[in-house]
Formats: sequence, structure tokens, C-alpha cells
Amino acid sequence: MAKPVKIETEYITLGQFLKLADVIQTGGMAKWFLGEYAIFVNSELENRRGRKLKAGDVIDIPEFGTFVVKN
Repeated sequence: MAKPVKIETEYITLGQFLKLADVIQTGGMAKWFLGEYAIFVNSELENRRGRKLKAGDVIDIPEFGTFVVKN
């Protein structure tokens, strides 16, 4: 089951999401993390930390879990 991650705005970037979901400790780790791990947004491989995520988007990070953006 996907873990919900609540956002207060219309969208959030993938880099901000990783920190909010407690996958990384600081925003500065986002670039490194995206280079080391496969991340799928709505079943598509994604490596841009600026990718905008909206409510309903599903983020799958093998070894870390599946998350869904909620507002």
C-alpha cells in the first residue's frame, strides 16, 4: 500500500518531495539520490529533481517504498 505524503501547495518538486517523505535528510542530497537510485513517477523513470508532482501522483522508489501525493 502506498504511503500518503500530504502537501499544502498545488505542486511540489521531486527534490522537495524526497525530503518531505523522509527519504533523504537534506534537500542538497536530492541530486545525489536521483543519480544513485531509480525513481518512478506514475510508472515512468524520472531523474529530474525539479519534476513537479501534483496530488494523485504515485512515486515508487524500490528499496524505500511507494508513496502517493495528497493535498
